Amino acid sequence: MAPKFLSAVDAVKLVKDEDLVILEGAGGGSLEAGDLISALAKRYEKTGEPKNLTLVHVSGLGNNHELGLSQLALPGLAKRVIGGHWGMSPKMCQMAADEELEAFNLPQGVLSQLMREIAGGRLGLITHVGMGTFVDPRIEGGKLNQKAKDSDFEVVELIDIKGQQRLFYPVFSPNIAFIKGSTADTKGNISFEKEPTFLEALSMAQATKNKGGKVVVQVQRLAEAGSLNPKLVKIPGNLVDVVVVEPEQWQTVDRQYNPGLSGETRLPLSEIKPLSLNERKIIARRAAMEVEPGIINIGMGIPDGIANVAAEEGFLDRITFCIEHGIYGGVPAGGVLFGVTYNPEVMIDAPYQFDFFDGGGLNLACLGMAQVDMRGNVNVSKIGKKVIGTGGFVNISQNAKKMVFCGTFTGGGLENSISNGELQITNEGKYPKFVYRVDQITFSGEYASASDQQVLYVTERAVFQLTTQGVELIEIAPGIDLIKDVLEKLPFKPLISENLKLMDKRIFREEPMGLKID
Repeated sequence: MAPKFLSAVDAVKLVKDEDLVILEGAGGGSLEAGDLISALAKRYEKTGEPKNLTLVHVSGLGNNHELGLSQLALPGLAKRVIGGHWGMSPKMCQMAADEELEAFNLPQGVLSQLMREIAGGRLGLITHVGMGTFVDPRIEGGKLNQKAKDSDFEVVELIDIKGQQRLFYPVFSPNIAFIKGSTADTKGNISFEKEPTFLEALSMAQATKNKGGKVVVQVQRLAEAGSLNPKLVKIPGNLVDVVVVEPEQWQTVDRQYNPGLSGETRLPLSEIKPLSLNERKIIARRAAMEVEPGIINIGMGIPDGIANVAAEEGFLDRITFCIEHGIYGGVPAGGVLFGVTYNPEVMIDAPYQFDFFDGGGLNLACLGMAQVDMRGNVNVSKIGKKVIGTGGFVNISQNAKKMVFCGTFTGGGLENSISNGELQITNEGKYPKFVYRVDQITFSGEYASASDQQVLYVTERAVFQLTTQGVELIEIAPGIDLIKDVLEKLPFKPLISENLKLMDKRIFREEPMGLKID
């Protein structure tokens, strides 16, 4: 049967009180059905319906401001939110902090793969991902606030299977799914030719349909049945209940369409500008020294500067970046657009990407760090009451063969000066990144040590490594005073390598380092 073709205003009338609604999207609006989300918010503001929803989003939604999930941050609309990443929707983060709803955070890969488990009629997902972190029910069970802790709703269990401990994430039953595609034909087949990623759109549609829910897809244009290239059709029409055509639909929050993100054209690498010589470039350069030919993942923030360093040093063609959203090759976008890639070479569905990551396929991953403690634990997901979320961090950091965490030694007003190849701290940051105990365990140092994983912590003034005894200082920057600038700033006493050495002096000079030759 052909789907119904409705306006966004009429389509959101399908959502009823207490429904579980899955919202697709990531990377600053990619695959995010923004018009449907906006229409749902306006309906609630006007009528008070629907209320007490459970919202599920696999990745981050929004633009770190007013769009995405922030539009649904309305008292009474949602009673529960289960998200892979929260930070792109600050208003919803605030509602979680203010205990206005039950807030849960699961690894992005878990939620992505869980869509397949729902579609296949299975009981849930069994995996090691999340063990030893805040997701582990022995620690926090993925619950971000007291309201979630007081609820009898559980998102993860610890089980024993074949003599080993694993985490079990039970399935749920979606009533509605909001997805975005490029073109729909009159039979409801959905193609993705203008989209910068596939995410788990197909699995999400299958999961919702097989649980008796409604699949609503927003597209930019309509075509006659049989006119679409079958290789570009990602969701077959038999899975689609409603199509909403929005001719002004944007590809991302950045612009209506960038062909360099969808793979239609390739942007010249000259558009990738060299970084200014500051603490961000220092850290990115030092992290780039760990790069070898292979499959590499870089995260948002300081780590995405590694792509700029690779382009400046001329070895971008000798490595393959990949991101958890299912993209290989090219240069990952930074900032609010993280989750898409300029000049992508390969796009696959996100659940399959996480299969590869979880199995140890990554040679190297470089991710950010908000807090590090004496045991080597890393926190990026929650600082005090500020909700951020893990995204793909847990899947990636727990399973990469080698992990490099990147971040400044302190935050909030840190200022440095660099001259004659030496670093000087001119104004210390107000907030320590190295703490006695992290607010939340997003990466478990104990789990990593037991797995013999190589782990480095790179800052602008010092480099540490993880050992079975804890964090060990192995390098300091030229010009830095070991006692005053490092040890006295730490709330714990680190191990100090017998071979403590200076960071490479080339890192602190304006000219390229010559890493291509290295």
